Amino acid sequence: MTDDVMTIRQMCDEFGVTPRTLRFYEQKELLAPIREGTRRLFTRRDRARLKLILRGKRFGFSLEDIRQLLDLYDMGDQQHTQFRRTYEIALERLADMERQRDELTEAIDELKEQLEWGRQTIASFDDDDTPPADT
Repeated sequence: MTDDVMTIRQMCDEFGVTPRTLRFYEQKELLAPIREGTRRLFTRRDRARLKLILRGKRFGFSLEDIRQLLDLYDMGDQQHTQFRRTYEIALERLADMERQRDELTEAIDELKEQLEWGRQTIASFDDDDTPPADT
C-alpha cells in the first residue's frame, strides 16, 4: 500500500473506528473511498474528512451539519464559506453545551441538597432509636 491510500483495516487502526463506522459514513456520503471490487481504498482526502467527521461528532455536531460543512470544501472560494459556516455552527454548539452544563450544574446542586436532607432525616431516625439516658 502506498502512503496515498489506506485499506479499511488501516483506517480503523489509524482512527480507532470500526469497519461498520466507515461503511456507515460512506453510506451517508461523508466518505467516498475508491472501490476495487469489494475492497475500499481511502485517500488522503478521505482521511482528512474522517478526522473532521470525528472531531465534529465529538463536539456534538449532527451528521447532517458535518455533511453540509464537508460539501462546502469544494465551493472554490479557498474554503472561506466552509470556515465561516463551521465557525457559526461551532458557536451555536458551544452555546448549547454551556446551557447543558449550566442545567447539569443546577441539577447536581439540587441533588446534593436533597441528599443532605436525606442524610439529616436518616440521622434523626438513629436519634429516635437511642434509648433515653438514665436519670
